[in-house]
Amino acid sequence: MTTARRDTYTPETLLSVAVRVFNERGYDGTSMEHLSKAAGISKSSIYHHVAGKEELLRRAVSRALDGLFAVLDEPDAGRGRAVDRIEYVTRRTVEVLIAELPYVTLLLRVRGNTSTERWAMERRREFDHRVAELLKAAAAEGDLRADVDSRLATRLLFGMINSLVEWYRPQQATAEERDELAGTVVRLAFDGLRTAR
Repeated sequence: MTTARRDTYTPETLLSVAVRVFNERGYDGTSMEHLSKAAGISKSSIYHHVAGKEELLRRAVSRALDGLFAVLDEPDAGRGRAVDRIEYVTRRTVEVLIAELPYVTLLLRVRGNTSTERWAMERRREFDHRVAELLKAAAAEGDLRADVDSRLATRLLFGMINSLVEWYRPQQATAEERDELAGTVVRLAFDGLRTAR
């Protein structure tokens, strides 16, 4: 049976299992034995695909980070008024979180105990910095409140978005409900931040 499973196992399916186990047990609390049992394959079969569990962690958090940074490279994130760009980035960030929920959940739980975790945290800070710059630009253009520090606003905004990993279950929602969630986050965040017109 192990041989048959190994023949059909791919790096992608192994990564999916690893992310599930990391999220359930915590990265530090997960051993290669845990991954082997969850995947139903031998440890040597896992090592056929990856060097170890830190490589699985890096692949997983890279998937989440790549999705987030890709949003910043989309055309609507780079053109027009800063307020429209930040609203677009916010909406798309929620959509990425929904689409990659297990991977983003893992990213948000890293604590800096390994070189991969420290790298992921640094990349998250870089993403937050770029969003803070957009918020600052929108305030300078007069579209968002100038009396709220852009770094604080970024933390509060992503605190709201990131909290979704704790309670949101996309498999229980329709496509329309998933779209509505992103719109609701944008409305809640920016109706409170916009200047009075």
